[in-house]
Amino acid sequence: MKNNVLITGGAGFIGSNLVLRLLDLGCSVTVLDNLSPQIHGADPESSPLYMAIKDKVTFVKGDVENESDWQKALVGVDSVIHLAAETGTGQSMYQIKRYSDVNVGGSSIFLDFLANNPHGVSKMIIASSRSIYGEGKYHCFEHGEVYPVERNDEMLEKGDFEVKCPICQSNVKLLATDEKSKIHPSSIYGVTKQVQEQMFMITGKSLGIPTVSLRFQNVYGAGQSLSNPYTGILSIFSTRILNGNDINIFEDGLESRDFVYIDDVVESIVLSLFNKEADYQIFNVGSGVATDVMTVAATLKSIYKSNSSISVSGNYRVGDIRHNFADLSLINSKISFAAKIDFDAGMKLFTDWVAKQSVKEDLYEKSILELKSKGLYK
Repeated sequence: MKNNVLITGGAGFIGSNLVLRLLDLGCSVTVLDNLSPQIHGADPESSPLYMAIKDKVTFVKGDVENESDWQKALVGVDSVIHLAAETGTGQSMYQIKRYSDVNVGGSSIFLDFLANNPHGVSKMIIASSRSIYGEGKYHCFEHGEVYPVERNDEMLEKGDFEVKCPICQSNVKLLATDEKSKIHPSSIYGVTKQVQEQMFMITGKSLGIPTVSLRFQNVYGAGQSLSNPYTGILSIFSTRILNGNDINIFEDGLESRDFVYIDDVVESIVLSLFNKEADYQIFNVGSGVATDVMTVAATLKSIYKSNSSISVSGNYRVGDIRHNFADLSLINSKISFAAKIDFDAGMKLFTDWVAKQSVKEDLYEKSILELKSKGLYK
């Protein structure tokens, strides 16, 4: 059993929940985190996520771009769970260097250290993303299984948001995306997660360190940032509603995602850490169910008993995919993972938690202005 675990980004949303679970299992935990204000707010060292773990772990305030911080954090560690990353899909399209430096550069510093120095690391888990698939897998009634390319501006401007067969340009039917599906990310964030995953898997095999990549779908739940307008539509919509603001739905509102609750994500990591059947495997992690954005907004409005209006504007964001949901057959067969918390139960847990938080400043409009200024919101 792995007992001494380093979690990078361990003060973040997924990380802090994982810390508490591993402590319950008797592990000792080290956290390397830079306490980014985008995630933790203007006073990061008072943020609830950090406060929940700071006295229970060995905490190294540092940056994955700094080798000396890695060296401090790796002392006595036998397992590394690498969660630290910049995560905003839209933001990645105009902060390209930042996303590359943190996600790819930070990983390369760590892996280079392992390749060239004595260490005790005997297992690694890298947090990958569904974004590496781009649009994922579809079925064309004429050409069978296909992997559509990015939708073009001409179609989107006309209000045609449907995904097309790359061969005949007819509308296609959504299928669950499995791990053998084509890798073709449509955002800089997706590219960096693809590269991270490949670097970890290749280095793990070359050094004989069992490595697992987990391709997370849209993770949500108690503890996620309510002040970060660049990621997480449940938190964005909740903050809009609680500030008395209206909700603008992109496209036609029928675009969908696979929403997976934080407890299930933590369980997937724990199973991967302690199960040899996971070694050198790449797994999807999700609920296996596609839920459209209009349903998300309407559900939140109903739960909060809000008077906020929901408008479907036809606006779109460059680099966004139309649909994606996970095929979980592989992770279920290898380590018996299946999501236990469905959408309705997860939304109740999430909104119950939100109700106990102070209302955060709504920074959504600011983020949209940034996207518009870069030509990424139309």
